[in-house]
Amino acid sequence: MARRVPLGFEPASATIVPGCAASGATAGETSGGTSGETVCLGSRLETDKGYVVTGRVLITGGCGFIGRRLAAELLANGYDVRILDSLVEQVHGPAGSSPLTEVEVVVGDVRSRETVDRAISGVDHVVHLAAEVGVGQSMYEIARYVGANDLGTAVLLEALLERPPERIVVASSMSVYGEGAYVDSDGRRHEQVRRRRSDVSQGRWDPLGPEHRPLRAVPTDERKPVDLASIYALTKYAQERQVLIFGEAYGVEATALRLFNVFGPGQALSNPYTGVLANFASRIASGQRPLVFEDGEQKRDFVHVDDVARAFRLALESPNVGGEVINVGSGNAYSIRWVAEELAAVMGAPQLAPDILGKSRSGDIRNCFADITKARELLAFSPRRSLEDSFEEIADWVAGSEATDNAQRMRRELEVRGLVA
Repeated sequence: MARRVPLGFEPASATIVPGCAASGATAGETSGGTSGETVCLGSRLETDKGYVVTGRVLITGGCGFIGRRLAAELLANGYDVRILDSLVEQVHGPAGSSPLTEVEVVVGDVRSRETVDRAISGVDHVVHLAAEVGVGQSMYEIARYVGANDLGTAVLLEALLERPPERIVVASSMSVYGEGAYVDSDGRRHEQVRRRRSDVSQGRWDPLGPEHRPLRAVPTDERKPVDLASIYALTKYAQERQVLIFGEAYGVEATALRLFNVFGPGQALSNPYTGVLANFASRIASGQRPLVFEDGEQKRDFVHVDDVARAFRLALESPNVGGEVINVGSGNAYSIRWVAEELAAVMGAPQLAPDILGKSRSGDIRNCFADITKARELLAFSPRRSLEDSFEEIADWVAGSEATDNAQRMRRELEVRGLVA
C-alpha cells in the first residue's frame, strides 16, 4: 500500500487540500497520485534514490494533546498524516484548536460512518486515539463515554472492513489494570487487589492482602489480569479488545498501547478531567493550592508525550507486534504529593503546598506504575524524557498559556453525586 514517488512528480489535476502542506514544501512537491486525486503534502524523506517514501497514517483524535505530537513525529519520519477529530469543546476550548498547517484535518465525529469513510480513504495505517478521557467524569456521563469510546471504535472498524489498513494501533490505558501489582512480605505476588470501601472511608488508603497483611506496590506488567474499576477503564478495555479481535479476524496487524500518565506541554489546562500535572499547573498558575485526594502518597507513572508519540511510531514500524498489548510508561513511580510540591516550587510558588483532602474518588486506585520490559523488547522503546527534568519545561509552557482553574467545579460535580468519600 505504501507508495514510492519520484521527487518533484506532479500529478495532473491534483487537488491540494488547504492547510495540508508541510513546512518548507512548495507548490508542485506532492506525495504522488493519479489524475484528479486529492493529495496531502506530508514531510519528505529523501533516500539515495531520490524518492519520497509515502505511507499515509490516519490519526483519530489527532488534534488532541497526544495526537499533535504524534503527527509531528510521523511527519518528521517521512509519513503523510491525516487527522479525524471532532474538536470537543471540553478539550479544545470554544474556538477549537489552532489549525494544524502540515496535515489534512477531517472535522467530524468518529461515530459518523459517512465522516469515517472520508477519513479512511487512501490511508495505509490507522492510529486510534479518539476517546473521551477522565475516570471521574466517566462515572456519571456514562452514555457519553461508552458512545464515544466503544461505539466510535465499532463504527471505525466496521468502515475498515471495506478498506483494511496494513496496521492499526489503539491507545489503551493503564486504568484497565485497576490496582497495580503488589507483593507481600514473603515476596508472593498479588495481582487482583482491591481496596475495601469501608477501609477507604476511614482513611486507610493502602490495600491489604489476605489476612489483612500489608502489601508493597511493584511495577505492573502486561500479564496482570485486568480489573476494571471505572466506566472509563471499561470503555478503554472494550476499545482495546475490539481492535485486537478485528485484527486477528481480518489479518490486520493490530496493537494496543496501554498508556500510563502522559504529561507535557500542550495538555488541556482548563479541562479538570485530563492529566493531574496539567490540573496542578492550572491551580498554581491561578494562585491556588493543588487539590490532592487521599493523603497524596498514591503513586503513578508519568511518561512524556514525546516518548509516547515515539512509541506509537515504533508500533507502526516494529515487526512481530500484531495482537500484542504493550505498556508505555517511564518505569518510575512518583507520589502525587511530591509531584504537586515540586511543580509549585519550579513555578515559583512553593508556598502553595498541596491541599490534602483526605477523601477518595470513586473509581480511583492507590498505586500503578509500569513495567516496560515488553516495550523495550518488542519496540526497542526506552523513555528519553524524565519527569524530574521536565518541570522547567512545564512551567515555561504554563507561563505562556491561558489557564482556567476548573478543579473546584470538578470536585463539586463528583461530591453532589456521592462520588467523593
